[in-house]
Amino acid sequence: MSSLDSEPQELLCPSSPGAVEVLEPRMVPLGGPRAMTVRRTLPQRQRSLIGAWCFVDHYGPDDVSATGGMAVPPHPHTGLQTVSWLFTGEVEHTDSAGYHAMVRPGELNLMTAGRGISHSEYSTPGTTVLHGAQLWVALPEHARFMEPTFEHFRPVPVQLPGVTLSVFLGSLAGGTSPVVTHTPLLGAELRLDAGATVSLDVDPAFEHGFLVDSGTLSVDGNALAPGELGYTGPGRGSLTLVAGQAPVRLLLIGGTPLGESIVMWWNFVGRSHEEVVAFRAAWQAEIAAFGTTPDGMGGVPGGDRQFGLPANQVDPPLPAPGLPTVNLRPRSNPS
Repeated sequence: MSSLDSEPQELLCPSSPGAVEVLEPRMVPLGGPRAMTVRRTLPQRQRSLIGAWCFVDHYGPDDVSATGGMAVPPHPHTGLQTVSWLFTGEVEHTDSAGYHAMVRPGELNLMTAGRGISHSEYSTPGTTVLHGAQLWVALPEHARFMEPTFEHFRPVPVQLPGVTLSVFLGSLAGGTSPVVTHTPLLGAELRLDAGATVSLDVDPAFEHGFLVDSGTLSVDGNALAPGELGYTGPGRGSLTLVAGQAPVRLLLIGGTPLGESIVMWWNFVGRSHEEVVAFRAAWQAEIAAFGTTPDGMGGVPGGDRQFGLPANQVDPPLPAPGLPTVNLRPRSNPS
């Protein structure tokens, strides 16, 4: 998914200190007069990273006949991995590295941008309700210029008293994902029975985030409502989750603090103002060379191009927003 802010903020994102916070979502339209609106909880001014997780969008359940669904034309990424996870509906993914996949409920689709990739995302004609999340993971220095790639994985749910877990990244409570990550990470969907109390052993080196989709949840005594993202810092070897009077569905994310500062602007993750300027210039030059009509796009991966374009696209690629008139300013988490 693309960040379609018309004036995207630049962010310097250091690793996060230990803390307990509740992050409220802000509403962001994904383009056009009938834009699908998402709830964005990360990044925020007070917190930019949870482990290497640097972006969390949560959307739906949306009536596609009213919202138009997801329609995100080709757009670029650098230095990150995109994690697509659906609760309801279906989204078609196509990228410039030649990967084509359907994103379906309970199935992980992970795209690693590395040095540069472009992709498009469209909800399918048969989708009537769209509901899910799109998350980004910042790649560490040693992996951020790797060749782009794509992985698909359908986890087998783990049944425990009061909870069902689907672990799509890392390991938790007997569930393990084989998907490659470049820093220690955790990603899982949890479904708690109404009134259930669940204790989970976790890595004390991890920060954790709790994105509540439905129901009300208490995390170690901290109440979270639907749409909110809870944060706990490193140092906890276990987490106690308590569901309210209705069943709860949430995404649990985590990881060790990244230990690197990143500059994130629009769809690019870099390390400096100059890098982001270069990424933007490369993308703008490519879409100018390809042309912005369907006949001129063609889909040309590889070669000397940083991004390329996915094949067989109907819509022209998204141009990058204009850069600020001053250098991208670093922003950091509170100490």
